[in-house]
Amino acid sequence: MINTDDYMKFVSDPLFPEENKEGDLWFLFQDKMLLVKEEMGKINIPTFKDVKQLIDGLEIKYHLGKLKDKHCFCGEINSAVKVSGELKFITLRESAAIIDKESVSVSGKAAQIIHFHKTNKYCGICGGKNEFANNEFAMKCKECGYTCYPKVCPAIIVGITKGDKILLANNKNFPEGLHSTIAGFVDVNETLEDCVRREILEEVNIKVKNIKYFDSQPWPYPNSIMIGFTAEYESGEIKVDGEEILHADWYSKDNLPILPDKTTIARRIIDSIICK
Repeated sequence: MINTDDYMKFVSDPLFPEENKEGDLWFLFQDKMLLVKEEMGKINIPTFKDVKQLIDGLEIKYHLGKLKDKHCFCGEINSAVKVSGELKFITLRESAAIIDKESVSVSGKAAQIIHFHKTNKYCGICGGKNEFANNEFAMKCKECGYTCYPKVCPAIIVGITKGDKILLANNKNFPEGLHSTIAGFVDVNETLEDCVRREILEEVNIKVKNIKYFDSQPWPYPNSIMIGFTAEYESGEIKVDGEEILHADWYSKDNLPILPDKTTIARRIIDSIICK
């Protein structure tokens, strides 16, 4: 029998355990902000012992699975509820840099399950009221029986090289000066590689070759997955679309703009190129 602790630290399971234990982890949100516990300068996900007084008032509550030997739950706290002491709310993006890697992954799952619940209260076929399907992460219509599942929107992100330089761009939604790799959502009936070609051509007007898979990263803002690639410049002159991309250029490792933080796949792609 495979020891899942060695193979998968987190095992997904929607079924609620028979009882709560004090060490169970609770990934609680309020207005998209994650509840954390700050103790002796360290930020952690609170346990059942920390938040049991909040559980009864949860508007949404799910069991996510087990992280090592601890059950993990998620829920949404009413916006009128106040917390104090060691408990506080931070953004999901903030949490990615200050809580442990495994908890970051589960908090992203929690955020997406809550988003799925809130955006699928009613059936898209007949308009009937949906209810949670207890045996899987899904919503089932009480009227017609149609079942819907959490939506994951795939997006590509690609580091483009030209000799010893990398193409970096400033998106209109970025802070001033911040530059990153090219990214975009996959279109219907489109391969990942074709999406790479299309997005680059649309946003910066160049063609690429030697497209290679790099890695992937869940992106729960609110329900995406980033699929990373590298590619080499083939032809064309940079011309930004002026809608999504405001500025783009080739940069060497000695002349870099402000880069994304190290928790992102964009930064890992950039580092893998400029640190060669």
